[in-house]
Amino acid sequence: MSARPPDRGVDWRPEVQTALVIHPVRAGRPNLRAPEARLEEAVGLAEALDLQVRLALVAHLRAATPATLFGKGKTAELGDLVREHEANVVVVDDALTPVQQRNLEKAWGAKVLDRTGMILEIFARRARTREGRLQVELARLAYERSRLVRTWTHLERQRGGFGVMGGPGETQIETDRRLLADKIGRLKRELDEVRRTRTLQRSARQRAPYPAIALVGYTNAGKSTLFNRLTESAVEARDMLFATLDPTLRTVRLPGGRDAILSDTVGFVSDLPHELVDAFRATLEEVQQADVILHVRDLSSPETEAEAADVDAVLKQLDAGQDGQVLVEVWNKIDRLDGEAREALEARARRARETGERPAVALSAATGEGTGVLRDLLAALVDTDAPLEAELDAGQGEALAWLYRHGRVLDRQETPDGGQRLEVRLDPQALGRFTRLYPEARLAAR
Repeated sequence: MSARPPDRGVDWRPEVQTALVIHPVRAGRPNLRAPEARLEEAVGLAEALDLQVRLALVAHLRAATPATLFGKGKTAELGDLVREHEANVVVVDDALTPVQQRNLEKAWGAKVLDRTGMILEIFARRARTREGRLQVELARLAYERSRLVRTWTHLERQRGGFGVMGGPGETQIETDRRLLADKIGRLKRELDEVRRTRTLQRSARQRAPYPAIALVGYTNAGKSTLFNRLTESAVEARDMLFATLDPTLRTVRLPGGRDAILSDTVGFVSDLPHELVDAFRATLEEVQQADVILHVRDLSSPETEAEAADVDAVLKQLDAGQDGQVLVEVWNKIDRLDGEAREALEARARRARETGERPAVALSAATGEGTGVLRDLLAALVDTDAPLEAELDAGQGEALAWLYRHGRVLDRQETPDGGQRLEVRLDPQALGRFTRLYPEARLAAR
């Protein structure tokens, strides 16, 4: 068992929630990420809950014990550490069964949170939109339904039946389960209504028509920073896990004048609880419906390959990358690399774009380096309308202004008679409207 002290200072005030963070490593279980990296992430999750981490450690297990996960000796050893560091919360970076969670709380005399419960709690705090709150509540109830056993002996009490000779009635646990099932059903109906509204909004955007671009990536990879850079917005972007939760949509102007809708989605994480993947399916439909998916990766992280594999696994669950969707890798945070490593990365990205592999762009969302290359690539991917040549007479200023508002003017030259010759791109809907409004304008394919 290896341990390390917390990175930040400890507040010893009694009202502060103090925590011990444990990452169990089970023998024979494959894991792409180093245990120390998983432990560091678990500490980040705990700190996102405002827990003061007094000790974080990796615990190696030969086998999982059904009653407590840890063996009898290891459970006692960890209990001594809990008492020594006066921790009132213990974070176990693994999935605990309800019985394991109950038994560990009894043995340690502290509240126990497993990985799923910790992520659900973070999401509950961060959700801002009605849809986000409904999704989190639905996931939380699905999680708690299997943990009613934790509420001790009162769950075995019976409620009396109707009438003098009524039967034994239902136990408290049956009542609680029925109430939970009723609430889950109500939340699902409310969420379905929200999803219908989102579908109508998405249909309206598709009729515009604006191409859709979705940002995905491991949490803290820099998606929100890149979102702000491309859209000139001010979405919260902090060095914190799950700083952004609810999806945000903004318009981005690409080279050539083409507008697109850019969406910033919730960050992924390894072992993302299946309750959250299911509950957030409506939000993640933004990814499914996008024309281009930008997979933002932190190339300065030593765990970047494992993090990319975790994101790809969730994208596979969503059936992303099909039906003509283009997946682009954005290799972020190159400003943190030394010169030689950075040059090699930029060369790899150029080769990926030139050879027809999955396109890649190396950039720094924080400094803006390389974002121009990304804009040019996105414009080439979404701007599929064939260029037209338009000739306007000197008195057709209104038609000229219309082309600038509704099309993408690529080139403009004056003719000897004072008119204008333009190279312009118009989507089919805009082309039809232009020919009806200005039949005297001369259009020809390039």
